[in-house]
Amino acid sequence: MNENNDSNITQTEQLIKQIDVDLDTKVQTALGYIYNSEYGSFLSRTIFDIPLANIIAALLSLLLFLYLRKMFTKLVMTILHPLTKKTKTFYDDRVLSALKGPISFSFVIIGVNLFFSLLFIENDIIKNSINSMIVYNLFWIIYELTHALREMVYKFTGKFNPELSHEMGNFMLTIVRGIILFLGLAAILQLWGINVAGLVAGLGIGGLAFALAAKDTAANLFGSIALLLDKSIRIGEWIRIDGVEGVVEDIGMRTTKIRTFKKSLITLPNQVIANTHIENFSRRQIRRIKMNIGLTYDTTSTQIESIISDIKTMLRNHEGISQDSTMLVNFTTFNDSSLDILIYTFTNTANWARYMNIREDVNIQIMKIVENNGSSFAFPSQSVYIESIPEKSDIISPNEQKEN
Repeated sequence: MNENNDSNITQTEQLIKQIDVDLDTKVQTALGYIYNSEYGSFLSRTIFDIPLANIIAALLSLLLFLYLRKMFTKLVMTILHPLTKKTKTFYDDRVLSALKGPISFSFVIIGVNLFFSLLFIENDIIKNSINSMIVYNLFWIIYELTHALREMVYKFTGKFNPELSHEMGNFMLTIVRGIILFLGLAAILQLWGINVAGLVAGLGIGGLAFALAAKDTAANLFGSIALLLDKSIRIGEWIRIDGVEGVVEDIGMRTTKIRTFKKSLITLPNQVIANTHIENFSRRQIRRIKMNIGLTYDTTSTQIESIISDIKTMLRNHEGISQDSTMLVNFTTFNDSSLDILIYTFTNTANWARYMNIREDVNIQIMKIVENNGSSFAFPSQSVYIESIPEKSDIISPNEQKEN
């Protein structure tokens, strides 16, 4: 029995030496103890020329590193993240959040690499796949750091133009991220033996077809540059473009996103925005109030003059009305059922909520002025005038009409 065990161990050791792919020294040592133990004869049996102990160790190693990945995420959320909140700067919070995904993915790479190593599987496909995962993870870290450190980019662009710091910063970050993605893809293709330089040169052969296919993208890119240079719109402004009205959420290299007041998100190509009229409500310093009030026809001329005078006085003394802008209060029209007075003025703010409060107060003040002057507001009505009522003797009954 012992001779058989010794023979099995010797065969297994020879097999390991033949297919060994530089396993970690500690793992090899541990497996050696297992093969020399009393269970060695069973665990040294091979399945597809792979010892059973190695298959079990490979599966356990993969599961272990997948578990460590979850443990790391939990550690970041419960321990490290609260510590970063106590610091004065917010960059460490963002960097930690940005690196959480790539670092946890590193455990997957280590687990997969150890899994195939313990199974003694080594070929170009496995090697290139693991190396591709490593390259992907490295460029993922760089990509995420551009998000975490975007405030530094905004500060840099703010030195050139504070008003467009976010727009210019987002434009620069988009270009940088595009370069990162391109370099990452090129590095992975290079690992698989694809000549990236030759591929780019090959694109030059079909450059005309590519240019025709990408003409809209190029037009959108130049449209975004024109928007930034013209300073037509900014993030957070209330605009209306070609029937689309809302708040600008993002100005990208290709499109601009507008959040409507119904909370739907509309995406417009930048070339469309650059070539159409833009109504920017946020650039207004004041907002207009225009209304016609109709008084009843029993209002006398003296009352109308008094009402007009009181409204003008009220508007001149109102803190929400712009005194430097046009202000008109005039009796304009003898309407069908009312005597109309035009009120035309501007508030000293463009803020929607404040404008509505000012307009509400102006309306109430006008109602009080009309009431205090003994008049009232008209509503659509008709008056029927009868010149004379015939006497009873002149009225012919229906029976008399039949007899006649």
